Amino acid sequence: MRFTLKIALLVPLLSLAGSCRSAREPQALLLALATFQKSASPPVANPARLGFLTYGGEKWSYRQIEDPQSRVFHKAMVYEISPGKRGILTAGGTRAILKLWRRGEAPETIWEADFGGDFSRMRDVEAADLFQDGRPSLVVATHDQGVVAIVRPRPQGGFSVQELDRRPQTIVHEVETGDLDGDGVLEVYATPSRPNFLDGTPQPGEVLRYVPRCGLKSEVVAALGSRHAKEILCEDVDGDGRDELYVSVEAVEGGQVEIMRYDARTPPADGIPVATLEDSLCRFLTAGDMDGDGRRELVAATHRSGLWLLRPGKDPRSKWHVEAVDRASSGFEHAALLADLDGDRTDELYVANDKAGEVDRYKWRNGRFHKIRLHRYPVDLSVITWNIMPAPANLLP
Repeated sequence: MRFTLKIALLVPLLSLAGSCRSAREPQALLLALATFQKSASPPVANPARLGFLTYGGEKWSYRQIEDPQSRVFHKAMVYEISPGKRGILTAGGTRAILKLWRRGEAPETIWEADFGGDFSRMRDVEAADLFQDGRPSLVVATHDQGVVAIVRPRPQGGFSVQELDRRPQTIVHEVETGDLDGDGVLEVYATPSRPNFLDGTPQPGEVLRYVPRCGLKSEVVAALGSRHAKEILCEDVDGDGRDELYVSVEAVEGGQVEIMRYDARTPPADGIPVATLEDSLCRFLTAGDMDGDGRRELVAATHRSGLWLLRPGKDPRSKWHVEAVDRASSGFEHAALLADLDGDRTDELYVANDKAGEVDRYKWRNGRFHKIRLHRYPVDLSVITWNIMPAPANLLP
């Protein structure tokens, strides 16, 4: 079901375009940004920025919009509230706001909240038909009062908000939806942890599961002890028709990142380690078929050690093959996306290399990865790219 929705969002993008070389409708990447002016002391945060990278048949062009009500966009994505009403959804922070941007119209506020802590941020959002009513709901993760909420379109218009969870002094980094047990009912997964520490102090966390349609409030799926996860991915990578949950477990001081796999019946303390990465942070996992062999892989974007292609092993409990894509690419978030935007049935890898101040594309060709720079930011601008998503250019505000 999650893939049905996911495909539905991408079909207009691909069917309108065919291939980027001969596209009638230009394609776009959405870049959810926080930016700072380096020349100021201390650096000054700009209003939240949403960058658009559009392919016009010969080259990529960049433009952006700003929202002075927030200081960061943590995510931007295509969202269709109802047939024919489709736009770009943004999740803002400092003032926690979900907005829908449509060309030629003023942005529509879908939900705004003050959660009562030191700050309020919409940290992550996913769209899914959680209640099998044909209307995709939004699942939202927030800072810093541990709120996981469902924002649900009403048949008569407007939205209702239901909090699945609220935990003081808790940060929820990400939400995912998927169907691990194959029963046709979508589950919600979230990554709450204690607040961030900058001195190497352990930051305990876990992964929780909710099943809104069945009224399940929460249960622990991954018990991570003194460690936590800021990145999870729910996808059917092995092609067996059921989703798996992949958890990027961050290192305690001096350790390594572990990518753990959980299936429907995996005990919370017995996640299966599929890969170990020489880094302390890995905050992006993305799935797709990058080499065109018909089998899906994961790409892990680590903090400092680069981009890694993870190929599944022969059975669920075997270690995966780890191959470097680019050891020089780096970023605090290191946002990455696997998507087939050129229509050749092989995914390209799009990456925000924030350390270099650029956005890059990697394409597998003749047995190796080929890199093209799509955009470079001004040298006086410090950028954190929180997310990259695809969108048809005709939806851009």
